[in-house]
Amino acid sequence: MDGRPLLLYPSLRMPSQFDVAIIGGGPAGSVAGSVLARYGRSVVIFEREKFPRFQVGESTIPASLDTLQRIGVKEKIDQAGFLTKDGGEIVSACGGARAKFFFRNALNPRWKTAYQIDRMTFDDILLRHAQSSGCEVREETRVESVEFSADGVALHCKGSPTPTRAAYVIDCSGRSSLLANRFRLKESFPHLKKFSVYSYYQRNSKSNDPEDGYTRMIRGNDAWFWVIPIADGKISVGVVMDLERFNQLKLSPEEALNRTIEEQPEVRKWVENTTRYMPVFATADFSYAVRQLTGERWILAGDAAGFIDPVFSSGIYIAIYSGEKAGETLNSVLTDPGQTGVAYRRYERAVQKRLASYLKLSSAWYTKEFIEIFLHPREMLNMVAIVNSVLGGNPPRTLRERLVMALFYFLVYLQGRTGKLVPQLTFQPEAPRAEEIGARI
Repeated sequence: MDGRPLLLYPSLRMPSQFDVAIIGGGPAGSVAGSVLARYGRSVVIFEREKFPRFQVGESTIPASLDTLQRIGVKEKIDQAGFLTKDGGEIVSACGGARAKFFFRNALNPRWKTAYQIDRMTFDDILLRHAQSSGCEVREETRVESVEFSADGVALHCKGSPTPTRAAYVIDCSGRSSLLANRFRLKESFPHLKKFSVYSYYQRNSKSNDPEDGYTRMIRGNDAWFWVIPIADGKISVGVVMDLERFNQLKLSPEEALNRTIEEQPEVRKWVENTTRYMPVFATADFSYAVRQLTGERWILAGDAAGFIDPVFSSGIYIAIYSGEKAGETLNSVLTDPGQTGVAYRRYERAVQKRLASYLKLSSAWYTKEFIEIFLHPREMLNMVAIVNSVLGGNPPRTLRERLVMALFYFLVYLQGRTGKLVPQLTFQPEAPRAEEIGARI
């Protein structure tokens, strides 16, 4: 099919046990399974871990809520006690500029809020919903290899002498990206070679201030920080820096996190009077693209289809979006195999469009001029609303929206060339006063 990689093995002509096998029980796999099961398709989900399990990535955006409602799980999410997320705040580390963005200010928003979530609970709700919808879920089951034949796929799992057969497979294996690695489809972004260290803190006192529910992103000179609230006074705090800088620090991840927080007053104030209750985690080189998302009997979804820097909370959204699209695509293919090519191309365009939108935003985020323009908004041509829509997971749809976003990026370009459109920022925090240092010793 148009040069798509396909490994052929002699067909045993055995009937498929399932219509679709899904590798991975995270948001992408669970959503894809729920979609297919609701169409009456037989689905098996392989998950290598036992849920609930730890996973980073606590912030969602409104665009995901449509999918959650369509598959019938939104009410369960609403009842789980997650914090409501109205938007976020971006702050210069020098404290001289800050800007809030609210989902309600997007262009004709369908949803005006999202969630700040505990991934252990959130992912478990999605997987159990897929199970209750009719999917067979096999936890603590690692798929080690996949064999393709003309009439199906065979999945070989660790510890199982008998393969599981299905007509199609959806790879939602996350960043391990089983099939993309096998077919050598992954491409890294040289300008996004980053290293992230993060952990979780418990506040000693709880606040009912709505602003305490915002995602906060603090932009330093050569790094940025996130502060994401979770229910019950818990917060996720992390820093993303160039991999080269981390290596130059010659520190452990815990030492690097402690030092970088200590150097940033805008971050430090959020962890004062807190207790860290989890170890410090680290992730390196986490941004990549995948050249091709579909093949003869396979589709990639979620992080297995590509992962962009987490700065704008795109990970869970792309997982949920692509999971739904993958399920819809294979249901169409199972209904009418003659439309496979059309369905696959439509899926590729839709998912790659959203990945490209976030790649452009994330790449711009690491430039000084992008932050300067963003932190000094000027309302023209409904630009603020359109940018808010993009941040909420909705890429420009109309010609007007595309032109306005092009103008936004042109303003960023002009700021970079001239430095005169808005005030320039240093991103450098003020040195702490002697009395402040003494108070922390």
